[in-house]
Order: sequence, then structure tokens, then C-alpha cells
Amino acid sequence: MIRALVLTAFCLGAVGAQAQCRQALALGLDVSGSVDSQEYRMQLDGLANALTQPEIVTLLTTQPAAPVRIAVYEWSGASDQRVLVNWRDIRNRTDLEQITAVLRATRRAAADPGTAVGASMRFGAGMLAQQGDCWKRTLDLSGDGKHNLGPHPRDVQEDLSAQGLTINGLLIGTDPRFGQNRRYGQIGELSAYYRAWVILGPGAFVEIALGFEQYEQAMVRKLRRELEAPAMSAIGPMHRLALRRPAPQ
Repeated sequence: MIRALVLTAFCLGAVGAQAQCRQALALGLDVSGSVDSQEYRMQLDGLANALTQPEIVTLLTTQPAAPVRIAVYEWSGASDQRVLVNWRDIRNRTDLEQITAVLRATRRAAADPGTAVGASMRFGAGMLAQQGDCWKRTLDLSGDGKHNLGPHPRDVQEDLSAQGLTINGLLIGTDPRFGQNRRYGQIGELSAYYRAWVILGPGAFVEIALGFEQYEQAMVRKLRRELEAPAMSAIGPMHRLALRRPAPQ
């Protein structure tokens, strides 16, 4: 099963890898020790469901001549990152269905239980560095806690500041045992942490899910906000011309 999954993910990345794209979007999913097996499943299935929401499908497929390019990876410890879906151009619903099939078939792998936010930022930036032909490059980190090993996010943020990337966060509130007030407090503190040390670039933002059960809805909101950008005023004349060209038959 694992070998087949890796092969499928590799094949997903091979198709159309050299085509021009309007946005490269890398999604990093927190699978550290604070994420239990049920929450793990809610996160992957929530992303799969979000990618097939009609409004998101429309935003992703509206310009097949200059598609959005997506990759998905998991992260936990300083050296524990696993690519689930390698770079894939999204031109139609079939492309999305192939990605969501991989996400739904993925099973959790053994990994360090730590939370290496900085290392995850660096890994995602490395993936985006492969996508120099994309007009915008965005890294999304889903997480439910602060870093506790590996490089500090503030140091990685500083290192990446000159690379022209956008880093956004999708933060997940936990500790439901202590009531809604405790959850609001926890997510507020984590949001301030991400705003200070993780997110990067003009227009970077933090989206919030008050628990993994709200992850799908938060992902839809985040994708909607990201895919409506970049503004046409920020796209050069040649890119605008490409957007007007009909898709090849």
C-alpha cells in the first residue's frame, strides 16, 4: 500500500511539471504527537473535501492555460516531512479527484512526535523553490501548536524573507476538555505566535479552526482567500495575455 501510494504521488507530480502556472500552492499538514488518529483523518479528509467544494473547484480550474499547481506534505519532527502529493497542475475536476483520492487513501506513518515548525517552513520553501515559473508561490502551514524542536521559526522566517514567498497559517484550536474559553485562549496565543514568527509576505494571513471538526470549513475559507489573489494589477502584461488565451484543445 505504501509503495503504491508513493508511486501514485510521484506520478501526480510528473504530469505537466514544466507548464507555466499562475500560483504554486504547497500545503503542509501538522501530524505531530498532539494530533491523534481521529484528528489526522479529519485533517486529510477535510482538505480533500475542501478541494472539491464547487467554489474552490471553480477558482482552481478557471484558467487552465495558466493553472494553479498544488503539492501536499505532512510534517512533525525536524527531519520528518513526507510528501503525499507532488506538484500537480490543476486544469480540471479530474486533476482534483486524483489528488483527493491520494489524500483519502493515505494512512499515517511513524514519525517523530515533535513540532518542528521552522523545519516545516524550510521544507515547504524548498518545494516552492522548484516552481520558479509560477507567478506567485504560497506555503500554507496547518498547525495546532508552537515549535518545540529544530530551528526557531523566526530564524527561518528571516532566512526566507528575500525569496518572494508568501506563508500563511491555518491554526487549529485544541484542548476541548477545558471548555470553549480555554480553546479561544489557546488559539489566540497560537495566532499571535504565527503572526510574529511564521507568516511572511505581503497580504499573508492566519485562518482559524476552533478544533479539527472545523478544519474543512477553515480550509475552504483559506483557499478562497488565496485563490482570489494575486490581483490582476500585480500581474505583468505577458501574464495577462496568457490568462486571456484559450486553453489548448
